[in-house]
Amino acid sequence: MMDGEIFAATLVPSGNMTPSSSMTLEQKTTFAFVILLFIFLGILIVRCFRILLDPYRSMPTSTWADGLDGLEKGQFDYALA
Repeated sequence: MMDGEIFAATLVPSGNMTPSSSMTLEQKTTFAFVILLFIFLGILIVRCFRILLDPYRSMPTSTWADGLDGLEKGQFDYALA
């Protein structure tokens, strides 16, 4: 036999084996779950890159002293006591 004949013989299934193109329910469920995980991973990657490129966009514009009434920013420690 030549090398081409051996290669062709390994790709062709034997006569008693019928190729099954349908997937079982468990395989379909697993495939759908993996696809959902890849979509979730893609969303997380996009979100992380957006945060890395513009980290201050997601931060609130208020400061820590906005909630204090009548106190200066330096007097926060005294307000807790």
